[in-house]
Amino acid sequence: MKRTAPETHDCDCVVIGAGVVGLACAAQLARAGREVLVLEKNNMIGSETSSRNSEVIHAGIYYPPQSLKAQTCISGRRLLIQYVKERHIDFHLCGKLIVATNDDEVITLEKLHTNARDSGVSNLEWIDQSQLSTVEPALSATAALLSPGTGIVDSHHFMTSLHGDLEDQGGMIAFGTSVDSGTVENDKIVLFTDTAKLKCETVVNAAGLYAPALAGTIEGVNVRSLPRQHLAKGSYFTSSERSPFRRLIYPAPADGGLGVHVTLDLAGRMRFGPDVEWLEEDNPSAADYRVEHGRADRFYHAIRKYWPGLPDGALAPDYAGIRPKLSPKGAPAADFQIQDEREHGVPGLINLFGIESPGLTASLALAEIVLDRTQNNPRSFDLVGGGA
Repeated sequence: MKRTAPETHDCDCVVIGAGVVGLACAAQLARAGREVLVLEKNNMIGSETSSRNSEVIHAGIYYPPQSLKAQTCISGRRLLIQYVKERHIDFHLCGKLIVATNDDEVITLEKLHTNARDSGVSNLEWIDQSQLSTVEPALSATAALLSPGTGIVDSHHFMTSLHGDLEDQGGMIAFGTSVDSGTVENDKIVLFTDTAKLKCETVVNAAGLYAPALAGTIEGVNVRSLPRQHLAKGSYFTSSERSPFRRLIYPAPADGGLGVHVTLDLAGRMRFGPDVEWLEEDNPSAADYRVEHGRADRFYHAIRKYWPGLPDGALAPDYAGIRPKLSPKGAPAADFQIQDEREHGVPGLINLFGIESPGLTASLALAEIVLDRTQNNPRSFDLVGGGA
């Protein structure tokens, strides 16, 4: 039986991926007057990394000054808070404590404090052991850094609002649509899906876990420009216990992550995690999202370092997420990467790689950079007051 040739469509701007960053980019491009089509292989928005995180609004404490993570986190936080206030999306700047339980961790916190100041986060407070008994009585720690600008947000409502912004400007999402490959024809990027051939002026690759592999399927892309991706699984546990904490509680950061921390949802329920489990398989399609009951022992051990009152039997498996990391286990955390023609050689193609934490906080700032890249403008940041 002869196979029917796919239909050919001319497109102005295609965004691949309807996670929080893809949606933010699509909405921003649509507001700027572009005709935007989002291609999403799943059947709903935010189905992968964007729905499997801690929903934290980060302040910008951990990332090297002037790095893309630091700049977009600080700028993005300001944009995010302004956005959710205007849209009446639930959020709460509950603050967080980063705690040290020994002398080595105190040194780590001192370095974090200096790093945060160098990045423009100026409102951190040092809390000594005597003060902690008043600030958070259930904690057992030597010292802590208080970040009053950290909070939590209803990430699903945020994403549905971005989806609405896109549609209000005439954009749309094609769900259940995967990009198989691509090429360049007559100065246009041509994408092939299972049903269509799309001739595009601009393509934004915001495919998250699949972004590097997808970029490698586009003929004309310099494959040597593409980073090696490493996958790290983070599991979460939940508890029906009433939280003794009013703030988020983070330990000193560990390899590959920020340590098993206590976060609260907007109803005040506790969630613990994520831990870091480096995966040998680098294919995200093969990732197992199940949370193993046996990991609970590690969680009890990690949490009881700073909350010794955690009762036996209090933890239950919740969910897991996969992080797209650009550095391997044991190496310093890599920065976000945003590539355009200068890196990979294809005009009109913007690649976003390694968008893990603080991607939710940074999403609106990343979208501004993408818009500027499509207009061939460099993006600069105003970091004044970023840590408020």
